[in-house]
Amino acid sequence: MSARAIAADVSAGRTNAVETATAALARIDAAKTLNAVVTIDPARTLSDAAAVDARLRSGETLPLAGVPVVVKDNIWAAGWRITQGSRLFADFIAPQDAVAIARLRRAGAVIVGIGATSEFASKGVTTSPLFGPTRHPRDPAMTPGGSSGGPAAAVAAGLVPLAIGTDAGGSSRRPPAHVGVAGFKPSYGAIPYGPGFAEPFFGLSVIAPIAADVADIALAFEAMAGVDPRDPDSAGIAQEARDIVSLRLAFSPRLGLDVAVDDVIANGLASAVERIAATGLRIAQRDPLWPAGPTEEAIMPLQHAGLAALYGNAFRKDPSIFDPDIARQIERGLSWSGTDIAGALVASATIAHAFATFFTEADLLLTPTVPCVAWPLTQLGPDMIGGRPANPRAHAVFTPFVNHARLPAISIPCGTDERGLPFGLQIIARRGQDRTLLQAAQHIESVLRA
Repeated sequence: MSARAIAADVSAGRTNAVETATAALARIDAAKTLNAVVTIDPARTLSDAAAVDARLRSGETLPLAGVPVVVKDNIWAAGWRITQGSRLFADFIAPQDAVAIARLRRAGAVIVGIGATSEFASKGVTTSPLFGPTRHPRDPAMTPGGSSGGPAAAVAAGLVPLAIGTDAGGSSRRPPAHVGVAGFKPSYGAIPYGPGFAEPFFGLSVIAPIAADVADIALAFEAMAGVDPRDPDSAGIAQEARDIVSLRLAFSPRLGLDVAVDDVIANGLASAVERIAATGLRIAQRDPLWPAGPTEEAIMPLQHAGLAALYGNAFRKDPSIFDPDIARQIERGLSWSGTDIAGALVASATIAHAFATFFTEADLLLTPTVPCVAWPLTQLGPDMIGGRPANPRAHAVFTPFVNHARLPAISIPCGTDERGLPFGLQIIARRGQDRTLLQAAQHIESVLRA
């Protein structure tokens, strides 16, 4: 059931939050081999659900009444073990809720588990030293991607209707694309970030709802969005959504980048754009213009240096406690010079300015979310994409620039390959136009589902 349907049933008394939470816990227990949910606390969950039922009896109106939610293992939820997938935090209990989680609880949502992440949310697959790999719901030999693979897999497997991830480079858009659900990266600051762990992705990471459809994402977004004085980066967004028929849409098959895309995805997106245009919308094929220099490789020192700043001392003491892939990132971060970091900041700013220029001539941009479908669980990325040998980050090419421009973007299901492995359509808007983006995404979703 959708989050909307659950909330309606619980609010109307056709079921209650305790029954709904009990059913979600049973589904999670039956799907242990998926390894999407790495921590449960049934007593806490059922106590919270009982409190929601009591609030409803007292006359409160709760837009997320009794909706079971999985929260990514790097977001603070008071009283829960939150580890970042790291041995350094194996026994950490969150002392308070992040603002977004407190707002979800206030709206009546019930946390039923903590979703797997890669260590420090810093890999494109979801595996960690503490919990091992998370599996793809449609093929357990495949990865759901990362780093929000646990939350995305939990929704795709039907364990919960709603999950909350984070997104600093595509972590809550690519896994949803790989497993066939929707994932939304809001404008930077639209949902307050923290209180919580120190963030290695300075000025990039956002709280990101994941659900089976856009309407549930919009419901969760409205519950979480809004300025909070504790987050100096939290910012207001446009209150009114613009009607999609008034918008200028652009389609960029490769985001203006010289990158490989699998034929099934290139053809699937071209077909989807034709179907969307057939509804009467204006869509022009247009690429962002990127000055020479900005590439994902050029901005990656910011991630490496952020990890090194936070965990470099622990790495020097004992590198073996880290995921080897994260250890290599920390080691690289310790080697970058101040000039290297400044160069990465320049590249980041250049990306933001290029996107800003593009959105003076378009309101929405349609691109692939991913250039490939899911790949084997044991690999950082596929060996080949679009007939070309692929490096370990080639699967992530279409999402990080959006974070550096601090724009809102959503991935919605767009099709599958011959094996039934999904891929997604990414829709991007200018900063602050989150509600317009969500309204347009609902229309486009309805076209693609027809």
